[in-house]
Amino acid sequence: MKAAPTEQETGALAENIDAVKVWEEAALGHRSAAERFSDWMTRVIAGGPALFAHVVWFAFWILANAEVIPGIAPFDKFPFPLLTTIVSLEAIVLSLLVLASQNRLTTQAEKREHLDLQIDLLAEREMTAVLTLLVDVASHLGVQTSLDQDQIRDLERKTDIRKLTKALEDLPDTSKGESG
Repeated sequence: MKAAPTEQETGALAENIDAVKVWEEAALGHRSAAERFSDWMTRVIAGGPALFAHVVWFAFWILANAEVIPGIAPFDKFPFPLLTTIVSLEAIVLSLLVLASQNRLTTQAEKREHLDLQIDLLAEREMTAVLTLLVDVASHLGVQTSLDQDQIRDLERKTDIRKLTKALEDLPDTSKGESG
């Protein structure tokens, strides 16, 4: 059975959640009017009521123009060129709105990734410093370590990010499948 979080853990967790919440709210607050409209339209159109309204609209249009509904004269005979035009224009507009929303979300995700990278790099530097201090303490106290000196020196060395990214860029691209 897992122990309940301590007050300090709960406080740190709450602080992190609050920080993320403030950051997310700021990102939402900085959207332009067009971005807010695009996000709203994307949410509305993706919902069940919009789907239902489209089904009713198409059914009415087709039935009215097939002369199935009494008292309504056909206004767009088969093959429904006006309906086709309207639906095509709607699809273009909705596609643009969805793309705008996705672009904004992608930009926000990229900012999160950059923040994650900065935190990871900072944590790596901190862990290197902690390891160095720990080795100093172990040496001062005469404690035998389970790692040999070469392993410790390797871990204590500051990570060269440029060298690491270059090595990653030089890796073969496996997403294209095997070439032959």
